[in-house]
Amino acid sequence: MPLRRTAVLSDTHGILRPEVTEQLRSAELILHGGDIADRKILDRLQENARVIAVRGNGDRDWAEDLPREVLFDLYGRKVYMIHNKKQISARAEEADLIIYGHSHKYEEKEENGRIWLNPGSCGPWRFGRPLTMALLEFDTETGKLSVKRIDLQPEVPADAGTRGSAAGHGGARPEFGSGDLQKMVVLVIGDLEKGKSVDRIVSARGISRELTEQICQIYFTHPGIDVQGVLNRMEIAGL
Repeated sequence: MPLRRTAVLSDTHGILRPEVTEQLRSAELILHGGDIADRKILDRLQENARVIAVRGNGDRDWAEDLPREVLFDLYGRKVYMIHNKKQISARAEEADLIIYGHSHKYEEKEENGRIWLNPGSCGPWRFGRPLTMALLEFDTETGKLSVKRIDLQPEVPADAGTRGSAAGHGGARPEFGSGDLQKMVVLVIGDLEKGKSVDRIVSARGISRELTEQICQIYFTHPGIDVQGVLNRMEIAGL
């Protein structure tokens, strides 16, 4: 069956996983629902296909040229995209498909002939939720447009966010005293505010990727949160 595919992803937060790039190989267009966190992520996506992206609440000065919302034609349908569903404008009334992100939770539903789609997050782990994205598949023979959910890593590893040490030599989280963990959070937040990617932070600070991603996702999904707020949420999550 002749299919044309568009990849839909959101909330990468500076991370582009190999599982995601594998899915992009069959796509002729990539839609990103915001919270990209790093211009390099867009550059890498554009190596695979044309990209349409919106700016998320976690996208800083580098993303000033990105629109907050877009309305465009795709396979004969009108598509509206914005990062936060709560900020949808009247322009969405023209759309057949509405795409958004922000919550890191996959959502797909149809209401009054209109499809609502949140591809979830394929970047950092959000506690207890899988890493997901979506593919839009258009059948050129029948004209049918369907949504395919892609589960990249369905279950969060039991030790996600608990491996590594401040020295980057591995080991269990109990090696950290409360003061050490607080210093680590301060360093990571400082780097994020400077626009540094997760890869750069991991390399420069010697902190495990899993723990860095957890701090990153808490910081970007809770605007205005301070260091103690991040620590509190890590404690609640048992990290």
